[in-house]
Amino acid sequence: MLSLDQITFWLLGYKYLVIFPLAVLEGPIITVIIGFFSSLGYFNFFLAYVVIVIGDLAGDALHYLIGRLGGQPFVEKWGRYLGVGASHLEALEKQFDRRGEKLLFIGKMTHGIGGAFLIAAGIIKMPFKKFMFSNLLATLVKSLLLLLLGFYFGQALTSINSYLQKIALITAGVAAFAALLYFFYFKKDSGNAKP
Repeated sequence: MLSLDQITFWLLGYKYLVIFPLAVLEGPIITVIIGFFSSLGYFNFFLAYVVIVIGDLAGDALHYLIGRLGGQPFVEKWGRYLGVGASHLEALEKQFDRRGEKLLFIGKMTHGIGGAFLIAAGIIKMPFKKFMFSNLLATLVKSLLLLLLGFYFGQALTSINSYLQKIALITAGVAAFAALLYFFYFKKDSGNAKP
C-alpha cells in the first residue's frame, strides 16, 4: 500500500495523468483524496469522477481476469488444502446465476472483501458484459459517495484513511470467520447427513 504522502505528491505533481493508475491500485482512498483536492480547486470534480470510475472498472476487470484465467486451475491444484472443491465451485456458480448482480453490488460496496467477489465472478466465468454492467452501477454509486466524502470532509483525510483501513480489516475478519464457520460447522454437518 502506498503512503498517503506519496499519493498526495503524485496527485499534485501529475494531476489527471496519475489518477487512472492510482484508482486501479488504491481506489477508495484515492477517491477521497481527489474529492478533497477538488474542493480546493486542484481538480475538476466531474472530470476526476469519470477518470476514477474508468480506473476502478479497469481494476475490477483485472480481478475478473485473475479469477477467469487462474481461478479454476488454482482450486483444482490447491483447493483440497483449503477445503474447496468442484462442488463448492458449482454452488458458487448457482449463487451467481441467481444473484450475481446483487452479490457484485454488495461486494463492491463492502470495503475490504470486494476483490473476492470480483475474482469469484471470473472463476465461475460470469459473462463479462453482465459483470461489467453490474460493477458499473456499483462503481458509479461508491465513487460518487467517496468523492463527496472527500469534498466535504477531506480535512479529516488521515482519519478517513484510518477508518477505511479499519473497515477493511473488520470486513476481512468477519469474512474469514464466516468461512471458518462454514467449513468447520456446516460442512461437517452436511458430511454427516445420510443420502
